Amino acid sequence: MAVETRSLAPPLSLPRHVAIIMDGNGRWAARRRLPRAAGHARGAEAARGAVRAASELGIEILTLYSFSSENWRRSPEEVNDLLGLLRYYLGREVDDMHRNGVRLRMIGERDRLPDDLRDRIAYAEALTAGNDAILVQVAFSYGGRGEIVRAVRRLVEDGAAGRLSPIEIDEAVFARKLDTAGIPDPDLMIRTGGEMRISNFLLWQAAYAEFFFIDRLWPDFAKSDLEEALVEFGRRERRYGARAA
Repeated sequence: MAVETRSLAPPLSLPRHVAIIMDGNGRWAARRRLPRAAGHARGAEAARGAVRAASELGIEILTLYSFSSENWRRSPEEVNDLLGLLRYYLGREVDDMHRNGVRLRMIGERDRLPDDLRDRIAYAEALTAGNDAILVQVAFSYGGRGEIVRAVRRLVEDGAAGRLSPIEIDEAVFARKLDTAGIPDPDLMIRTGGEMRISNFLLWQAAYAEFFFIDRLWPDFAKSDLEEALVEFGRRERRYGARAA
Protein backbone atom coordinates (compact mmCIF):
# COMPACT_ATOMS: atom_id res chain seq x y z
CA MET A 1 0.00 0.00 0.00
CA ALA A 2 1.80 3.12 -1.20
CA VAL A 3 0.74 6.17 0.77
CA GLU A 4 2.15 9.68 0.64
CA THR A 5 1.87 11.77 3.79
CA ARG A 6 2.77 15.36 4.52
CA SER A 7 5.69 14.43 6.72
CA LEU A 8 7.13 11.38 5.00
CA ALA A 9 8.87 11.78 1.66
CA PRO A 10 9.25 10.15 -0.77
CA PRO A 11 6.06 7.99 -0.77
CA LEU A 12 6.60 4.92 1.39
CA SER A 13 5.21 1.43 1.49
CA LEU A 14 3.44 1.58 4.83
CA PRO A 15 2.75 -1.30 7.18
CA ARG A 16 -0.91 -2.06 7.50
CA HIS A 17 -0.60 -3.11 11.15
CA VAL A 18 1.89 -1.65 13.66
CA ALA A 19 2.31 -3.14 17.13
CA ILE A 20 4.16 -1.31 19.90
CA ILE A 21 5.69 -2.57 23.14
CA MET A 22 5.44 0.57 25.26
CA ASP A 23 8.44 0.22 27.58
CA GLY A 24 10.13 2.69 29.88
CA ASN A 25 7.45 4.38 32.01
CA GLY A 26 9.11 3.42 35.29
CA ARG A 27 12.59 4.49 34.21
CA TRP A 28 11.21 7.77 32.87
CA ALA A 29 9.71 8.51 36.29
CA ALA A 30 12.80 7.35 38.21
CA ARG A 31 15.09 9.66 36.23
CA ARG A 32 12.88 12.57 37.27
CA ARG A 33 12.53 11.37 40.87
CA LEU A 34 8.81 10.97 40.37
CA PRO A 35 6.55 8.10 41.49
CA ARG A 36 6.02 5.31 38.98
CA ALA A 37 2.38 6.37 38.69
CA ALA A 38 3.56 9.62 37.09
CA GLY A 39 5.45 7.64 34.46
CA HIS A 40 2.38 5.55 33.67
CA ALA A 41 0.22 8.67 33.40
CA ARG A 42 2.71 10.28 31.01
CA GLY A 43 2.90 7.00 29.09
CA ALA A 44 -0.88 7.04 28.65
CA GLU A 45 -0.59 10.49 27.11
CA ALA A 46 2.10 9.18 24.77
CA ALA A 47 -0.26 6.36 23.75
CA ARG A 48 -2.93 8.91 22.96
CA GLY A 49 -0.43 10.77 20.76
CA ALA A 50 0.63 7.55 19.06
CA VAL A 51 -2.96 6.77 18.09
CA ARG A 52 -3.37 10.22 16.61
CA ALA A 53 -0.04 10.02 14.75
CA ALA A 54 -0.73 6.53 13.38
CA SER A 55 -4.11 7.65 12.08
CA GLU A 56 -2.61 10.75 10.45
CA LEU A 57 0.11 8.65 8.80
CA GLY A 58 -2.32 6.14 7.29
CA ILE A 59 -1.81 3.13 9.57
CA GLU A 60 -4.91 0.93 9.58
CA ILE A 61 -4.29 -1.04 12.79
CA LEU A 62 -2.31 -0.10 15.89
CA THR A 63 -1.83 -2.59 18.73
CA LEU A 64 -0.47 -1.28 22.04
CA TYR A 65 0.98 -3.57 24.72
CA SER A 66 -0.02 -1.76 27.89
CA PHE A 67 -0.24 -4.37 30.67
CA SER A 68 1.10 -7.91 30.48
CA SER A 69 -0.19 -10.97 32.30
CA GLU A 70 3.11 -10.89 34.21
CA ASN A 71 2.44 -7.33 35.38
CA TRP A 72 -0.10 -8.69 37.87
CA ARG A 73 2.96 -9.66 39.96
CA ARG A 74 3.84 -6.02 40.56
CA SER A 75 2.97 -4.31 43.83
CA PRO A 76 -0.75 -3.95 44.57
CA GLU A 77 -0.30 -0.18 44.56
CA GLU A 78 1.16 -0.13 41.04
CA VAL A 79 -1.44 -2.57 39.72
CA ASN A 80 -4.21 -0.40 41.17
CA ASP A 81 -2.64 2.67 39.58
CA LEU A 82 -2.62 0.97 36.17
CA LEU A 83 -6.21 -0.27 36.53
CA GLY A 84 -7.25 3.21 37.60
CA LEU A 85 -5.51 4.74 34.62
CA LEU A 86 -7.33 2.41 32.23
CA ARG A 87 -10.59 3.20 33.99
CA TYR A 88 -9.91 6.93 33.72
CA TYR A 89 -9.05 6.89 30.01
CA LEU A 90 -11.94 4.64 29.08
CA GLY A 91 -14.19 7.17 30.75
CA ARG A 92 -12.51 10.28 29.40
CA GLU A 93 -11.38 9.29 25.92
CA VAL A 94 -13.96 6.94 24.47
CA ASP A 95 -16.34 9.65 23.23
CA ASP A 96 -13.42 11.53 21.65
CA MET A 97 -12.17 8.35 19.99
CA HIS A 98 -15.64 7.70 18.65
CA ARG A 99 -15.87 11.20 17.17
CA ASN A 100 -12.50 10.67 15.48
CA GLY A 101 -13.49 7.36 13.91
CA VAL A 102 -11.32 5.17 16.14
CA ARG A 103 -12.47 1.60 16.65
CA LEU A 104 -11.32 0.23 20.01
CA ARG A 105 -10.70 -3.41 20.77
CA MET A 106 -9.21 -4.95 23.92
CA ILE A 107 -7.32 -8.25 23.92
CA GLY A 108 -6.19 -10.24 26.95
CA GLU A 109 -7.64 -12.04 29.97
CA ARG A 110 -10.71 -9.99 30.80
CA ASP A 111 -11.86 -12.34 33.53
CA ARG A 112 -9.01 -11.05 35.71
CA LEU A 113 -10.33 -7.48 35.51
CA PRO A 114 -12.83 -5.89 37.92
CA ASP A 115 -16.46 -6.01 36.82
CA ASP A 116 -16.72 -2.27 36.27
CA LEU A 117 -13.71 -2.30 33.94
CA ARG A 118 -15.13 -5.17 31.90
CA ASP A 119 -18.36 -3.19 31.57
CA ARG A 120 -16.47 -0.06 30.44
CA ILE A 121 -14.52 -2.08 27.87
CA ALA A 122 -17.68 -3.68 26.50
CA TYR A 123 -19.32 -0.26 26.22
CA ALA A 124 -16.31 1.29 24.45
CA GLU A 125 -16.08 -1.60 21.98
CA ALA A 126 -19.78 -1.49 21.20
CA LEU A 127 -19.80 2.29 20.79
CA THR A 128 -16.86 2.33 18.37
CA ALA A 129 -17.58 -0.94 16.53
CA GLY A 130 -18.64 0.76 13.32
CA ASN A 131 -15.70 3.17 13.05
CA ASP A 132 -13.07 2.73 10.36
CA ALA A 133 -10.48 5.52 10.60
CA ILE A 134 -8.13 3.24 12.57
CA LEU A 135 -8.45 0.09 14.67
CA VAL A 136 -6.70 0.40 18.03
CA GLN A 137 -6.14 -2.85 19.90
CA VAL A 138 -5.07 -2.48 23.51
CA ALA A 139 -3.38 -5.56 24.97
CA PHE A 140 -4.22 -5.42 28.68
CA SER A 141 -3.75 -8.37 31.04
CA TYR A 142 -2.29 -10.03 27.95
CA GLY A 143 0.39 -12.64 27.40
CA GLY A 144 1.22 -14.44 24.16
CA ARG A 145 1.69 -17.86 25.75
CA GLY A 146 -1.58 -17.55 27.64
CA GLU A 147 -3.34 -16.53 24.43
CA ILE A 148 -2.04 -19.65 22.68
CA VAL A 149 -3.17 -21.85 25.57
CA ARG A 150 -6.64 -20.29 25.42
CA ALA A 151 -6.76 -20.98 21.69
CA VAL A 152 -5.86 -24.63 22.27
CA ARG A 153 -8.60 -24.93 24.88
CA ARG A 154 -11.14 -23.55 22.41
CA LEU A 155 -10.05 -26.08 19.80
CA VAL A 156 -10.29 -28.91 22.32
CA GLU A 157 -13.77 -27.76 23.35
CA ASP A 158 -14.87 -27.70 19.70
CA GLY A 159 -13.44 -31.17 19.21
CA ALA A 160 -15.14 -32.57 22.30
CA ALA A 161 -18.46 -31.09 21.12
CA GLY A 162 -18.07 -32.66 17.70
CA ARG A 163 -17.77 -29.32 15.92
CA LEU A 164 -14.19 -29.92 14.75
CA SER A 165 -12.04 -32.91 13.86
CA PRO A 166 -8.24 -32.90 14.28
CA ILE A 167 -7.69 -33.23 10.54
CA GLU A 168 -9.42 -29.87 10.03
CA ILE A 169 -6.99 -27.96 12.24
CA ASP A 170 -4.51 -25.87 10.29
CA GLU A 171 -2.87 -22.49 10.87
CA ALA A 172 -5.93 -20.57 9.68
CA VAL A 173 -8.27 -22.49 11.99
CA PHE A 174 -5.88 -21.97 14.91
CA ALA A 175 -5.59 -18.23 14.22
CA ARG A 176 -9.38 -17.90 14.41
CA LYS A 177 -9.21 -19.03 18.05
CA LEU A 178 -6.71 -16.34 19.08
CA ASP A 179 -7.68 -13.08 20.78
CA THR A 180 -6.79 -11.31 17.52
CA ALA A 181 -9.13 -13.42 15.37
CA GLY A 182 -9.99 -11.63 12.15
CA ILE A 183 -7.16 -9.10 12.46
CA PRO A 184 -4.14 -9.23 10.08
CA ASP A 185 -0.81 -10.03 11.71
CA PRO A 186 1.47 -7.08 12.54
CA ASP A 187 3.82 -5.99 9.77
CA LEU A 188 5.98 -3.86 12.06
CA MET A 189 6.68 -4.27 15.77
CA ILE A 190 8.27 -1.37 17.66
CA ARG A 191 9.79 -1.57 21.13
CA THR A 192 10.83 1.50 23.06
CA GLY A 193 13.15 1.74 26.06
CA GLY A 194 16.26 0.14 24.59
CA GLU A 195 15.42 -3.52 25.33
CA MET A 196 15.60 -6.02 22.48
CA ARG A 197 13.03 -8.69 23.25
CA ILE A 198 9.33 -9.18 22.58
CA SER A 199 8.32 -10.04 26.17
CA ASN A 200 5.55 -12.54 25.43
CA PHE A 201 3.77 -10.23 23.00
CA LEU A 202 1.90 -11.57 19.95
CA LEU A 203 4.11 -14.66 19.78
CA TRP A 204 2.06 -16.36 17.07
CA GLN A 205 1.21 -13.22 15.12
CA ALA A 206 4.74 -11.76 14.99
CA ALA A 207 6.22 -14.66 12.99
CA TYR A 208 7.07 -12.43 10.01
CA ALA A 209 6.91 -8.97 11.55
CA GLU A 210 9.75 -6.53 11.02
CA PHE A 211 11.25 -5.30 14.29
CA PHE A 212 12.36 -1.79 15.19
CA PHE A 213 14.01 -1.10 18.55
CA ILE A 214 14.46 2.43 19.86
CA ASP A 215 16.24 3.66 22.99
CA ARG A 216 13.72 6.40 23.70
CA LEU A 217 11.56 5.75 26.76
CA TRP A 218 7.88 5.40 26.00
CA PRO A 219 6.66 8.63 27.69
CA ASP A 220 8.94 10.57 25.30
CA PHE A 221 7.79 8.72 22.17
CA ALA A 222 6.67 11.19 19.51
CA LYS A 223 5.28 11.20 16.00
CA SER A 224 8.83 11.68 14.65
CA ASP A 225 9.83 8.35 16.25
CA LEU A 226 6.96 6.59 14.53
CA GLU A 227 7.95 8.22 11.26
CA GLU A 228 11.54 7.00 11.72
CA ALA A 229 10.27 3.45 12.21
CA LEU A 230 8.11 3.70 9.09
CA VAL A 231 11.02 4.97 7.01
CA GLU A 232 13.13 2.02 8.20
CA PHE A 233 10.29 -0.38 7.43
CA GLY A 234 10.07 1.04 3.92
CA ARG A 235 13.73 0.15 3.30
CA ARG A 236 13.33 -3.50 4.19
CA GLU A 237 12.61 -6.37 1.84
CA ARG A 238 9.99 -8.75 3.21
CA ARG A 239 10.51 -12.28 1.90
CA TYR A 240 8.45 -14.45 4.27
CA GLY A 241 11.06 -17.19 4.14
CA ALA A 242 11.56 -17.05 0.36
CA ARG A 243 14.90 -16.40 -1.30
CA ALA A 244 15.93 -12.87 -2.14
CA ALA A 245 15.41 -12.00 -5.80
